[in-house]
Amino acid sequence: MPRPDGRERPDQLRPVEIQLGTNVHAEGSVLISMGRTRVWITASVEDRVPPHRRGSGLGWVTAEYAMLPRATHDRSQREASTGRIGGRTHEIQRLIGRSLRTAVDMRMLGERTITLDCDVLQADGGTRTASITGAFVAMYQAIRRMQEARLVTGNPIRHYIAAVSVGVVDGEPRLDLDYTEDFLAHTDMNVVMAEDGRFIELQATAEKEPLSRQQLDELLALAVRGIRELITLQKRAIASLG
Repeated sequence: MPRPDGRERPDQLRPVEIQLGTNVHAEGSVLISMGRTRVWITASVEDRVPPHRRGSGLGWVTAEYAMLPRATHDRSQREASTGRIGGRTHEIQRLIGRSLRTAVDMRMLGERTITLDCDVLQADGGTRTASITGAFVAMYQAIRRMQEARLVTGNPIRHYIAAVSVGVVDGEPRLDLDYTEDFLAHTDMNVVMAEDGRFIELQATAEKEPLSRQQLDELLALAVRGIRELITLQKRAIASLG
């Protein structure tokens, strides 16, 4: 049976496009599309670090995340206009930052901060995983700019990382859920993984029925397959830089 967005297989990613150089001012910039989900990401390099890093010689990587007002079916209020950032936003931007920090040797950055701003232009499920996958590419581009400017020597990137969602819908494990599938899923999980197969973060929730070990293994196998495909697409996009 075809999936809601027309995909025919449960192990199929949505169409993915990673467009680099979408901001002329930022050290790195990416527009990533995964199906109808679109996230615009900029990477900014600053010669400062948070107070807990000062004097350590270590750099820092952090992220901010925002859903634009008409990213979803109905207009939502900008969080800035309410005077506070919601709990979901805090959770997602901390996830993005944690994930990206595992990919970088902070000693090689020196006392500099790379900030990844992830703005969701259009949401149809998987915004946090698309943000992580695209933010890595933007960060890679920013680090290359730093190398060209001789701000760093060598390559601080330890390994590629990417992320994808998986879930159980109508008893079937599926890869890369869109919004409709995410809403219907008995279990959904976000997986962040390094290129060598080590897992960085797993966020899983069984909302209707407890998840069996066999189902967990099936979901992880789907996620590994999807992330390896995403990393191949990341490398292809980065190679286009020349």
